[in-house]
Amino acid sequence: MRKFVEMADAVARTSKKTDKIRLISELFTSLEVPDASRAAQFLTGRAFPQYEERVVGVGGTSLARAVAEAAGKAGENLGKIYRKHGDLGDMAEELLREFRRPGDLTLQKVAGLFRDLSAARTQLQKDELLRQALASGSAGDVKYIVKILTGDLRIGSKESLVEEAIAKAFGRSAGAVRRANMFLGDIGETLKLASEDKLDSATLRLFHPLGFMLASPVETAAELFTEGAAPAVYIEQKYDGIRAQVHKDASGRVKIFSRTRDEVTEFPELNKPLAALPGEIILDGEILAWRGSQPLPFTELQSRLGRKKVDFWLAQDIPVKFIAFDVLFENGELLLDLPLRERKDRLRKIFAAHAEGIALAGVKLCETPEQTEVEFRAALAAGHEGIVAKTTESRYTPGRRGGSWMKLKEPFATLDVVVTAVEYGHGKRYKVLSDFTFAVRDGQRLLNIGKAYSGLTDAEIAEYTKFFLEHTIEDQGFRRIVEPKLVIEVAFNNMQRSKRHESGFALRFPRIVRVRPDKLISEIDTLARAEELFAKQSAVAAASEGAT
Repeated sequence: MRKFVEMADAVARTSKKTDKIRLISELFTSLEVPDASRAAQFLTGRAFPQYEERVVGVGGTSLARAVAEAAGKAGENLGKIYRKHGDLGDMAEELLREFRRPGDLTLQKVAGLFRDLSAARTQLQKDELLRQALASGSAGDVKYIVKILTGDLRIGSKESLVEEAIAKAFGRSAGAVRRANMFLGDIGETLKLASEDKLDSATLRLFHPLGFMLASPVETAAELFTEGAAPAVYIEQKYDGIRAQVHKDASGRVKIFSRTRDEVTEFPELNKPLAALPGEIILDGEILAWRGSQPLPFTELQSRLGRKKVDFWLAQDIPVKFIAFDVLFENGELLLDLPLRERKDRLRKIFAAHAEGIALAGVKLCETPEQTEVEFRAALAAGHEGIVAKTTESRYTPGRRGGSWMKLKEPFATLDVVVTAVEYGHGKRYKVLSDFTFAVRDGQRLLNIGKAYSGLTDAEIAEYTKFFLEHTIEDQGFRRIVEPKLVIEVAFNNMQRSKRHESGFALRFPRIVRVRPDKLISEIDTLARAEELFAKQSAVAAASEGAT
């Protein structure tokens, strides 16, 4: 474990990608393959391979309690030290560094700890396992055990970097390593195959979700046809649902995965029609709330999310449909490298027989910005988010954005609001106030209506952090109530009723368009304006439903 800690610390100290890859690859070659495999797994910030469904089941509160006990500070308020680092692992190292001698933990023992924690049935058993491990490890050991358990090493070693380090360590192609890891969902097993020059033997694991191909945003239809771009694109409506990847084997077993690669279980009525599709397949598509011939707003679908059990009446009240727009695997053949037009042909054959609850996405071929603009306006009029344009020859590149898939959306509206509270961010933003809570006016009152954390540059966030620190009304630790001085314009996709904010509304996908130093608080939008926008949205939804 000592070599792992020293390497990880060195990786954290350098910002150069090439140095990070060199340091990690040197660690791999210095270890026996079983330990190198464990190190590769831990460097992804996960205790177990991606394809496994095991979880450690240890929360932040239990970890903080175990760290405090190991440091002899049980019962003390450690909030100040935590805020200094914004990371429980780094806090643990500081607390233990002064009196902790080098430990004797090995990578094998740490892997065993994670297995035992996952298997433990009670919190008391988990607490005892943590207590024993944290008592026997060095300050550095404890730091990285905690970081792995919280899922973020914060040393700049993303999984793609580990893949490149494996390639460098064993003299293999980085592309071959990436492909094998994508198929297996197990970076440790991928390292073993690389060490034996057997990467080509990796085969796709059905029911291990692949990364989703992503679309890059564009502002206008004309951007889809710039010089050097494809002469024609497929246009699909951009639905406001849940992106989903369906895996189905020959026996009819079905699993659905979200973009975060978590299994989706809230829509059991989809299993039967999906199971009836022919052969072994992996489909990419969208789950939508759907009634009659029209999709329903995402706010309808939300009421079904997070439910462990779905009763008959809920499924009847908010029916859903899976819309497929791509096929990635069919009967033992991986289709990622086929052009989209061929994948579409295969998809049409798979869906040749109609089934209730599932359908193919509608597709139109457009060759000019004018044709695309017509489709875009038609999608908006039908209540959709916009369109997705895909080049006919595009390969499917899991987990990546590029120029092959592009999305064109139009925000539902924008509001001018004032910032009322700010919070420290996460990851690289843990030292800056990057999460803004904002409000609309209701007479002399300010009523919060949402929170946004995207849209500003790092330089702008640093500048406004200083501003907010100077205009804090109440310091609540991670959160600060601030003087309502900064007016911002926020865009959002739609609104929903919410008891979380005093305004009674919440904005979906809010993002900061710009700061408005030219506007006074008295000029920001009002609660009446928010109510007007909500009524407009509801009218559009009702009209769409009435057309069915």
